[in-house]
Amino acid sequence: MGGALPVDPARLRAEFPELTEEDLAAYVEVTQRLLAQPEARGRLLREVMAVGQDARRRSGTGSPLSPDEERALRYLRALEKMQRSTVRPK
Repeated sequence: MGGALPVDPARLRAEFPELTEEDLAAYVEVTQRLLAQPEARGRLLREVMAVGQDARRRSGTGSPLSPDEERALRYLRALEKMQRSTVRPK
């Protein structure tokens, strides 16, 4: 893992111990893709999130997922784990 990311994967691993290697790999891959295409970033992120949400629904039924769907679902789960860790009850 590596490349020009806003946050180093080692720092993410330390800060969010719930993240698995698969979560981090999906985060790195999708984030690098988003950063490489700034003019399409919003559209690409919406697409990844929609694919991830659909994949989550389908995986609950036991339907097989494509590699792209698996990656989008892992990315979605990684973001949720990071958000869960940073949201503190008042």
